[in-house]
Amino acid sequence: MNKRQNKPQDDGSVDKVVNVRRVTKVTKGGKRFAFSAFVISGDQQGSIGVAQGKSREVSSAITKATSKAKKTRFKIALRGSTIPYAVTGTHGASKVMLRAASKGTGVIAGGAMRAVMESLGIKDVLAKSLGSANKQNVVKATLNALAKLRSIKHLANSRGKTIEQIIRGSHVKAK
Repeated sequence: MNKRQNKPQDDGSVDKVVNVRRVTKVTKGGKRFAFSAFVISGDQQGSIGVAQGKSREVSSAITKATSKAKKTRFKIALRGSTIPYAVTGTHGASKVMLRAASKGTGVIAGGAMRAVMESLGIKDVLAKSLGSANKQNVVKATLNALAKLRSIKHLANSRGKTIEQIIRGSHVKAK
C-alpha cells in the first residue's frame, strides 16, 4: 500500500507521502485496523521536515503527518542547486552517500532519497543508498547526511577566518 503523492501547497511547500502502512491491533473482539503515514514536507528553498502520523483512516493519517512535518522543518546548507560537498549518513542499517554534481546533471537518486531532494529543491546531486532499503530509514539516513553540511559562511565564522581565506587556503592573508 505504498503511494507517493506530490501535493504543491499554496504557500509554496511540497508534501510527499513516502509510505502508508496498515497496522493491526488484535483485541478480544477481533482485529482493529489503523494506518501509519510517513510524510516529507519541504519548501524547495533548503528547508525540510519529516513526520509520521497515525489514524484509523488513511487521509487523516496523512493530514496529521503533514502538519507535524511542517512544524518540524529545519534548514539545510545548499550551494546553488546542489550540496556544498560529499557526505555520508547512516540510520539503523541504512547508509547513504551524497555527492555534489555539476549543473545540468539532475537528481540521480532513487525512491525515498529522490523525494527528499525534490522537497529540498536540490536539482543536481548524485546519491547512492547502501544497506537496508527501508524507506523510513533511508529518509532518516539522508537527513543525517544533509544535517552534516555546513555553509562556507558558517565555516569561516567558526574558524575565525574570512570566506576568501577558506576558499583560497590559509596562506592568503586577510585584508
